[in-house]
Amino acid sequence: MQRTALGTTAVANERETPFDSIESAQQFVELLVEAVEEARREVESEMANPQPERRLEALRLVSYKLATLSNRLNSSARILNDLRMLRRLLFRERTLEEEPAEH
Repeated sequence: MQRTALGTTAVANERETPFDSIESAQQFVELLVEAVEEARREVESEMANPQPERRLEALRLVSYKLATLSNRLNSSARILNDLRMLRRLLFRERTLEEEPAEH
């Protein structure tokens, strides 16, 4: 049995993946952001060197696509953070509702 991203218990049929929880998905996205930024730096560095025009255009397109991917990954990271905060809020409310009223 294991806790799901929403805190419910489920039978673990498969081995852990990067998406077993919101936190592990956040870590995975952070690693992807780092890899994309490293690739962008490499492409920008290569564009600074003399290149045939066709290759330079291809590098510009790669740079643009990496920038787009980086923006989307950053957006995904923010969404995951929002989900994590909302989950904490929901659990806090559930815990408060489950506590017996003291009279």
